Amino acid sequence: MALCGDKAAAWGQACCAWRFSNIMESAFPRCWQHLLHPGVLGFTSEYPMGYHEDDNTVSSAQTAGTRLLHKEAECAYTLFVIATFWLTEALPLSVTALLPGLMFPLFGIMTSKKVASAYFKDFHLLLIGVICLATSIEKWNLHRRIALRMVMTVGVNPAWLTLGFMSSTAFLSMWLSNTSTAAMVMPIMEAVAQQIISAEAEVEATQMTHFSGSVNHGLEIDEGVETNERKEKTIPVPGYSNDAGKISSKTELEKNSGTGTKYRTERDHMMCKLMCLCIAYSSTIGGLTTITGTSTNLIFAEHFNMRYPDCHCINFGSWFMLSFPAAIIILLLSWIWLQWLFLGFNFKEMFTCGKTKTAKQKACAEVIKQEYQKLGPMRYQEIVTLVLFTVMALLWFSRDPGFISGWSALFPEYPGFATDSTVALLIGILFFLIPAKRLTKTTPTGEIVAFDYSPLITWKEFQSFMPWDIAILVGGGFALADGCEESGLSKWIGNKLSPLGSLPVWLIILISSLLVTSLTEVASNPATITLLLPILSPLAEAIQVNPLHILIPSTLCTSFAFLLPVANPPNAIVFSYGHLKVMDMVKAGLGVNIVGVAVVMLGMSTWIGAMFDLSTYPSWAPPISNETMP
Repeated sequence: MALCGDKAAAWGQACCAWRFSNIMESAFPRCWQHLLHPGVLGFTSEYPMGYHEDDNTVSSAQTAGTRLLHKEAECAYTLFVIATFWLTEALPLSVTALLPGLMFPLFGIMTSKKVASAYFKDFHLLLIGVICLATSIEKWNLHRRIALRMVMTVGVNPAWLTLGFMSSTAFLSMWLSNTSTAAMVMPIMEAVAQQIISAEAEVEATQMTHFSGSVNHGLEIDEGVETNERKEKTIPVPGYSNDAGKISSKTELEKNSGTGTKYRTERDHMMCKLMCLCIAYSSTIGGLTTITGTSTNLIFAEHFNMRYPDCHCINFGSWFMLSFPAAIIILLLSWIWLQWLFLGFNFKEMFTCGKTKTAKQKACAEVIKQEYQKLGPMRYQEIVTLVLFTVMALLWFSRDPGFISGWSALFPEYPGFATDSTVALLIGILFFLIPAKRLTKTTPTGEIVAFDYSPLITWKEFQSFMPWDIAILVGGGFALADGCEESGLSKWIGNKLSPLGSLPVWLIILISSLLVTSLTEVASNPATITLLLPILSPLAEAIQVNPLHILIPSTLCTSFAFLLPVANPPNAIVFSYGHLKVMDMVKAGLGVNIVGVAVVMLGMSTWIGAMFDLSTYPSWAPPISNETMP
């Protein structure tokens, strides 16, 4: 009876394999069958033809069924399908992220209830609080005030002006999304750049008029009317002057096909390219510095805290301390590289004290000053938003700074209960409670009375800012990581990669950093980090290296998508203004990529290694095991 039962079970498994294969082939187009067929990863689905009551046939059917239902292979197949769709974007990223909720229950890897719980984590609460802050900042124009004020502080020299834009953009990107930061700063930069070009054209035209009048004495009477007409027609049109063609042979107008902007000289065009790339790259670099600055940092923090719950070393304060020096160095070196590549880098001219400002610099300063004055005095709503923003940052830093006891120590009976998301939710809710203005109405007697108030932000405004696609994408990544852990695929991959332990640690970090940097140029940053974290974590455990030693540089390098306009949204935004060509971005981005990877490698061997004692295998990581997986 027992033998019959085993035969029946084996036969049932093989039949299920055949049936699943037929369903997949009939449900999807023929062009997708090679991606959706289980045989892609080596587990078969043969139809058990010729069934006989002999041990050999039963044994072969049982083997086929065992191979098909092997959890590691099924999870690897799911991972392969999702990775393919993420890289090709055959489906929207967030739709692809829902596939674990469909495939894991069908393969028996995780129950539907357990998969669903992975789609909403502590990360999502943190994201909600941060979006509340970002909504209020943008609604009340606090971001424009901060950006313009920082640019006014650094001065109007072209090199210092570029650094001012980069600094203000990077600072805003620490708290807002990289995309919204680039979209907000670019119009300001465009106005400043065009005003510089038009002011220079007007100044040179005026100088040429005076020069012509002083030399051609015999033609003064004849040219008087023409000169006056030229003066009257000289209007500060961006990038154009009526006398531009008479100033120099080098001032031929170059019409840009993207925006119709006309550049008087090649240097004007180079300046526009420089300022565009500075905005794009600094919005990405600034996001490195805080956990909330970019989605890749949030994904890493949540994955790490879920996989290593006994380690409490990754929080807002510790991440800021490790990434802020790296971001500052990358920002400064990128500024020098871009300045040298497009305009040249003249140290003597930059650092000369007491030098008189040129007409172009004065015009630029005036534009920025006028833009700032348009904002008027700081309003009540801006002040409240700034106060809440400051309180949120202080609470994040002081929760558990590491070198001293933070405010979380006030709740010793609940250790680890309060996280950064607790702070974000507390401040986020206040944005819906604090009144921004009173709503009044006029009574029949003519009296104006207040009957309600409007909060700093409304739920509808919050919804318009909330990136639900990112929330679903990250949730799918968490579900995928849980599935890799439940099925044993993570341990299997780690054991297969254990021979890499013979390589020097710095070489392993360099290889993983270069791999991530290359992959993120063609895939979205969240998809890249979500795909690689479940692979890199077991790799670190298998080769007996502190997981942070590999995960931190890989997370930072995921943001280094500088080469192509489609690599990330900030690149696409600045490219849409028409000043850049693809090769401009490739040349500039290659240098910034090299700088970024080099600085990350430097940080891992210096201050980051000292902060987390990366030279030893930590006690919070899984114990070292020599177990091998089939």
